Amino acid sequence: MQKSISDINFEKSGGLIPIIVQDVNTKDILTLAYSNKESLELTKKTGNSWFWSRSRNKLWMKGEESGNTQKVKEILVDCDSDTIIYLVEPSGPACHTGEKVCFHNNLEK
Repeated sequence: MQKSISDINFEKSGGLIPIIVQDVNTKDILTLAYSNKESLELTKKTGNSWFWSRSRNKLWMKGEESGNTQKVKEILVDCDSDTIIYLVEPSGPACHTGEKVCFHNNLEK
C-alpha cells in the first residue's frame, strides 16, 4: 500500500518518528535516528537521508560533516504509520565512531 507524508503519525511521539536505517544490499541495520516532517520531506526531495538531531535541536543530513552519505533507495512505513525504514546505499561508515554500523557493542549478561 502506498502512503504519503500526510499519512505519517508525527503527533503520536511529539513530532518525531524513529527511522531505522538499513543497508539495501547487505540488510545490515546501520543506525536508528529520528525524523520530523521537514526532514522526511527533505529526504524524499533530495534522495539523501535527513534527520532531526535531538541533541543539536536542528535538521541534519547524514554525511554533511563526515562525507559518509546515505542514498535512500526506498522508504518503508510500518502498519501504524509511526516508524519508517530507509533502505540506503551508504558511502561509508554509518557510526560517528567510524564503525560500519552503530550497533557494534554487546550488552553484558
